Amino acid sequence: MKPPFWKRLLSYFVELHIESSPSEVNPHLYVSLKNGRYQLCTANAVYSYEDLYTNFLWAFEQMELDKTPGKEVLILGLGLGSIPIILENKFGRQFHYTAVELDEAVIYLANRYGLAGLSSPITTICADAYAFLMQNEEKYGLICMDIFLDDVVPLPFETDEFLEALRKALAPGGLLLYNRLTDNLRDQKATQFFFEQHFLSIFPQGAYLDVGGNWMLFNHREALKPANNSKKR
Repeated sequence: MKPPFWKRLLSYFVELHIESSPSEVNPHLYVSLKNGRYQLCTANAVYSYEDLYTNFLWAFEQMELDKTPGKEVLILGLGLGSIPIILENKFGRQFHYTAVELDEAVIYLANRYGLAGLSSPITTICADAYAFLMQNEEKYGLICMDIFLDDVVPLPFETDEFLEALRKALAPGGLLLYNRLTDNLRDQKATQFFFEQHFLSIFPQGAYLDVGGNWMLFNHREALKPANNSKKR
């Protein structure tokens, strides 16, 4: 759903509330219009922000997208669909998306405010991403892990078992992006511990990119362009 021109213009001066859709998973869930884009928020986090979802936008700019094998992309955590919106509208990529999202309210909002404008095919699955991945047998050239409950990554998605399932779901040469918060000292320490003690044990060639308030973890440092601001192990 495209907003009227006057609302889009006004949103550059003041954030406009568009719709609230609280759920058992996300008690505080709402869509607003800000800087001409739809934004999906909870009480403490931004879940999606069209092409201004900068953690993934900056990560895609710094990675070798041309090295993605095949067209199959798995998205864990849908938001309003910022990841396919960015890849299609900013980078001209035509992928086949499978998006796994636990919250039916998020899927409803994504269909209403994000996905309708895409030409790329996208299959949306309402399911727990952990359970989905544990029984998954498909292979994906690109996996984007973007699961939060408010501003916390649920513990099952930090386990070695889950990381191993991610590894097995990658096609040969496939690329993984795993989004983590580093907005404060607590989050920075937790993310660094997770990266060093868990992520690198499954992906020993892993690297991370500081995208300002988040680290984007990559399964392989060769996924990143030679000249970038990433921290490499």
